[in-house]
Amino acid sequence: MAQARHTRLDCSPGCSVEAAISLIDGKWKCVILFQLLRGTLRFNEIRRRVPGVTQRMLTNQLRELEVDGLIARQVYAEVPPKVEYSLSPLGRSMEPVLMALKEWGDANIGLFARMMNAVPAAA
Repeated sequence: MAQARHTRLDCSPGCSVEAAISLIDGKWKCVILFQLLRGTLRFNEIRRRVPGVTQRMLTNQLRELEVDGLIARQVYAEVPPKVEYSLSPLGRSMEPVLMALKEWGDANIGLFARMMNAVPAAA
């Protein structure tokens, strides 16, 4: 059972930002949502488009996104089972945010390469 992750949503300064970020705070959530902007995908299609994510992590991130209402999960009564994921209306409303993150990342991708080269290798 998923535990409540949104515990402090009072009216202190920045609470709406805190609330929004708490919905997409997983390592892969924004990437998954970005991939679903293109349309409905099955689990393995998402996994192929998000290299590096493990099956367990993808399952957990998809469950959290579903519990938070950002994605819809459709199960078809077939053998073998067919499950599709798509953005819910709430998830679709994140499109401008995701596109802004992508544009910022595209504009600043060089920063990340420089920071990775500047970090000394662990012994």
